[in-house]
Amino acid sequence: MSFQTAVTNTPEIRNCYQQGLKALGGHSTVINVRETRACEGSVNLDTCLLGVRPDDNRWDYCFAYKGEAYFVEVHPADTSNVETVINKLNWLRAWLINHAPAINALKAAIPFHWIHTGSSHILAGSKQYRMAAEHKILPKARLDIRH
Repeated sequence: MSFQTAVTNTPEIRNCYQQGLKALGGHSTVINVRETRACEGSVNLDTCLLGVRPDDNRWDYCFAYKGEAYFVEVHPADTSNVETVINKLNWLRAWLINHAPAINALKAAIPFHWIHTGSSHILAGSKQYRMAAEHKILPKARLDIRH
């Protein structure tokens, strides 16, 4: 199933599909792919789900590249934000299973990415760093997909 079909078959976001990385707006500059034409579309999950799930701790974006779905959270990387991003990740995982199984089926091998705004202020070896590492969601400056 294509990413666009998976999105349109997901009732809560069916009208939110955008071409390429357009849904990421200015944040699209933190995504670096080898073949830009292989970007199959994107969704601003946070904005799209705001009306349906206003009280949820929503994840920011999803997009597809070469048939695989990636999920990006653009968020400050301070020790005080680690728990928030982990909560957003847990929300996303549950939402994918319960409300977006077609998109969930397209997940890349390493699907979840925290892109930090500004600099990362989480010290290696700190409790917060270990928590982020345990959840496989260490912040980085950009997402590079090289296949």
